[in-house]
Amino acid sequence: MKNKKPNAELIWKQLEDQLVPRLRLSLIERTVYAHLLRHSRLEGQLRLRFSIRWLARNIRLSPGPVREAVRRLVAQSALRLVQRSKAGHVVEVRLPEEIRPEKLNGIESRAAAREDGAGADAAINIEAADFLQNTTLRKAIHARERGQCFYWMRRTSTAVQCLDHVVPLARLGSNSYRNLVSSCIECNSQKGEKAADDFLRRLYREGHLNANELAGRLRALDALASGKLRPPLPPA
Repeated sequence: MKNKKPNAELIWKQLEDQLVPRLRLSLIERTVYAHLLRHSRLEGQLRLRFSIRWLARNIRLSPGPVREAVRRLVAQSALRLVQRSKAGHVVEVRLPEEIRPEKLNGIESRAAAREDGAGADAAINIEAADFLQNTTLRKAIHARERGQCFYWMRRTSTAVQCLDHVVPLARLGSNSYRNLVSSCIECNSQKGEKAADDFLRRLYREGHLNANELAGRLRALDALASGKLRPPLPPA
């Protein structure tokens, strides 16, 4: 799909001066977005097909953090996910000026809602909410796990924390609190598109979990799916 080439100098100024601070992009997210932008819109292409391995190799990073950066960019509407499969991703890379202001971060989203006469926090329907939508909802998932990786239960620092889809997006998993867990980057990368219970059994076989811990994690999966592990939300 061909698209008119934008003004590269202007785009880079908007990226540096507007998009990075407003989206609060990390260095990895900024690098991923810039690389995808370079190989799509700046080449006159609206859509780009790529694999996480290709992207990670090109920017010299490991696949785990790159995968999480892509997920956050999709959640922030900097990328529109058209298709995801084992063969890779197809995305539409949005220019900074094409990203709607209310999508830029949770603070601006709440401000926009207040202007419409309703507070965003009061309007949260936990069963319908997209928990990748903004910083507040993502933090709620991490808070639920209390600083531990959901899978092998070790404590994680914020530097290596990410959100993992229990049922991968490629298998029609959602961004519901019932399908997102706080994970370390290592588990996120190793699990990939595997079923969560199979991944937990692999951790058990490799000695990362004992029998009681495995049983507990499998029960936690059931509790998560049934809605019993609700994340703490800020008061309205």
